Amino acid sequence: MSQFATFHVGARLFGLDILGVREIIRVFNITPVPRSEPHIRGLINLRGQIVTILDLAVRLGQEGTPVKDSSHIVILKHTANASGAQAQGQGASQDLMGLLVDAIGDVVEAEATLAEAPPANLSDAEERFLSGVLKTEAGLLVLLNVQELLSSG
Repeated sequence: MSQFATFHVGARLFGLDILGVREIIRVFNITPVPRSEPHIRGLINLRGQIVTILDLAVRLGQEGTPVKDSSHIVILKHTANASGAQAQGQGASQDLMGLLVDAIGDVVEAEATLAEAPPANLSDAEERFLSGVLKTEAGLLVLLNVQELLSSG
């Protein structure tokens, strides 16, 4: 059994393997970055470390939503190097990344091997960033492909 941290973006329930999540925090003081990609919401200073915040809704091809009281940032254990690709080695310039989400859900246990392919009616942007769908007690859980989310393309 795998555990998934779940969160909402719009009406959809998304999930990430809990082992890929460093922490979940409330939204605070996101500093915009001029001339950045539309899905880059900005930067935060998290205990002395700079974290790049991606607006997950925009990254998935949806319209961005304003930050609400229920909004949170999911800080990922994965890092990205300057080119946006996931960094594997120690020599790469590493940046922490966070996902801006509308609301946090529960930790859900499910068998990852039972994940089905994403639906065929998705947009190209959505299909690229999704790795599968799981049926859980909480409803349909859409699993994200973190490597693609963090890639710059």
